Amino acid sequence: MNAPQKLTLGLVQMRCSSEPSVNLERACAQIEAAANAGADVICLPELFLSHYFCQTTAIERFDLAEEIPGPTTQRLGQLARKWGKVIVASLFERRAPGLCHNTAVVIDADGSLLGRYRKMHIPDDPLYYEKYYFAPGDLGFRAFTTRFGRLGVLICWDQWFPEAARLTALQGAQVLIYPTAIGWHPNEKARWGIAQHSAWETVQRAHAIANGVFVAAINRVGHEGPSDGGLDFWGASFVADPFGTLLRRGSHEDEELILQECDLARIDETRRNWPFLRDRRIDAYAGLLRRWGDSDCD
Repeated sequence: MNAPQKLTLGLVQMRCSSEPSVNLERACAQIEAAANAGADVICLPELFLSHYFCQTTAIERFDLAEEIPGPTTQRLGQLARKWGKVIVASLFERRAPGLCHNTAVVIDADGSLLGRYRKMHIPDDPLYYEKYYFAPGDLGFRAFTTRFGRLGVLICWDQWFPEAARLTALQGAQVLIYPTAIGWHPNEKARWGIAQHSAWETVQRAHAIANGVFVAAINRVGHEGPSDGGLDFWGASFVADPFGTLLRRGSHEDEELILQECDLARIDETRRNWPFLRDRRIDAYAGLLRRWGDSDCD
């Protein structure tokens, strides 16, 4: 049976507490609300089960990791099957003792674990010390055929890399989905906040244009960390169409359920008029495999 030509995205923009069981229950309630409101594909923010713990390096934080499949995927699978909806969720994956990944799972509408994507680009910046916790992904860039369409999933820092978006789109993705945990350093917000948010949104809208796909980014909101520091997560979860048009955006402060219908016929329509995939010079891109310059010695 052919997948429908339209799907409705449900982006769960939420605050996250320090208690995983509380976050799971709140996320499940929002998933049910999204399903009841007509969402076909329901997406949660990056690492939604806890505070964004990568602000510090603390060995006890590894206790938050869980196996996949595991208790959370089982619970989400039950919800997906109950409502006949697809769920995309980002988890702290415990692959083996001492080996963890930042992993997004795709659960199909029958409740089955369709697959996983392990975050490929791992940041190491002030308050984003992810290299301490996560090994880089080793599954490559992936797209998943679900009941409602073919979804490509990437995670947060991957948002800034056009190569990641392109390679996922070349797997046939119709929608690029980015579970996200991004915010302002409070002491930078006044000076740089507008520009930082604009750059983040602009680069992802550019991925939509360059690849002729829909793009959805799902962020958390609220302050996490000490009152005189930490991060102000800026929300603003959004959906853009293959022309880069911003179809829907959440607020910077509030928890929201963002619903947006996506007409997948727009992909073909846009690519006919902007045939970027046709005009790619795949014979001339070998230089992308170099770190810099004309040779490995530069």
